[in-house]
Amino acid sequence: MAEKPEQKSPFSELHHISIVVRDIKKAVGFYESMGIGPFVSYPPMKEYVRLDVPDEEGFYDLVIKCARLGNMELQLIQPGKGESLYKEFLEKKGEGVYHLGFVVKDIDKEEVCVKEMGIPVISSGRRENGSGFAYLDTVQKGGVTLLIRQSPPK
Repeated sequence: MAEKPEQKSPFSELHHISIVVRDIKKAVGFYESMGIGPFVSYPPMKEYVRLDVPDEEGFYDLVIKCARLGNMELQLIQPGKGESLYKEFLEKKGEGVYHLGFVVKDIDKEEVCVKEMGIPVISSGRRENGSGFAYLDTVQKGGVTLLIRQSPPK
């Protein structure tokens, strides 16, 4: 009897760690002084054609800086105007790690998979090409928000 190939978990490939900060310039300066960086600006997120977020203004007004750390990325995120998951976190808990981001090949398929695991999606977005993200409600059980993302084609 042939064995079924083992299904890969949507949490198999860590892509990034995101830290919410009050002052992104200060945070970038700190990390770069320790040899972490250089940081680059995350591209504007205007390409999303479908969003399920608390407030689109809050989503689009995030300031994000990224630095490569080996095979993964460190993201610093400063909330701006409007409401966002990050602003809510900052107001309730202060600065710190908000989420771990995992890369998947098919965001729609993996979003169904995590829902079947009993993990609700709390926010999501898709680009015209089908790539995008889904934030998962994992804080109460795992201590941190998990995110799955499908990168746009190069």
